[in-house]
Amino acid sequence: MTPGGETVTSDPIPVNGFSAIRDRAVAGLISWTGPLLLVVARSVLWLTLQSLLALILFALHRPAPFRAAGNWWMIYGTLSDLCCLLGMWYFTGKEGIRLRDLIGPIRMRYGRDLFLGLGILVLSYPLLIGGGYLATAVVYGSTAKVPMEFILQRHSLPLWATVYTLTVWWIIQSATEEMTYQGYALPRLQALTGRTWMAVAIVGFWWAAQHCMVPFVADWHYLAYRFLMFLPLVLVWMPVYLRMRRLAPFILAHWPMDFTIAIMTGIS
Repeated sequence: MTPGGETVTSDPIPVNGFSAIRDRAVAGLISWTGPLLLVVARSVLWLTLQSLLALILFALHRPAPFRAAGNWWMIYGTLSDLCCLLGMWYFTGKEGIRLRDLIGPIRMRYGRDLFLGLGILVLSYPLLIGGGYLATAVVYGSTAKVPMEFILQRHSLPLWATVYTLTVWWIIQSATEEMTYQGYALPRLQALTGRTWMAVAIVGFWWAAQHCMVPFVADWHYLAYRFLMFLPLVLVWMPVYLRMRRLAPFILAHWPMDFTIAIMTGIS
């Protein structure tokens, strides 16, 4: 109520905003377990699932079973996504909020989030290109020495798996990735550590590292290249998200990236 008798309304504090998360952390509703578990979960799950599939292929006497198992990462990747969603559902429930709350408000009026997502997508490509040059300089020394066929890990799968990858996988993958690292782990580690830079460093390392597991190949050049290529992108995306606190534009920007990857690696 103002001195003139007018009623002033304010926007409700978002449940996934910093102050709300900090209050829940102080109240003991958020522990270190959830954020630290989820921030490493995707990397661990991908490597575990690839190893388990490799054991099955080994038992079937398939050649190069670990490499062959890695070709299926977009298929078993969905199982990893479902495990992450289940984990976030469990931990957000302990906070007293919904899994949906991690996404934040969606503002599609006048195409606002659509245009924001397009802007994020356009600005992301220089970061990916810059990351590629950085990775090339550090790992291989020159572009002529980069084995792109090895880096891309092109492969062929049965028709049903290819159709699934092009129609379903990328939709689940992009949303789950954004919810795991930005919607869930990042703001909670920010509140728990009390240091934004520390949260960005922890999440940025594991977010970039997950790209070394799709698929995992025991070659340090390959692993270092993929890590360094994606590191600039995730380090820029996180501060932008912390300012916006809305995931919809990032998910919209992420979808065409993963769809492109599905085309580049899944069709040979």
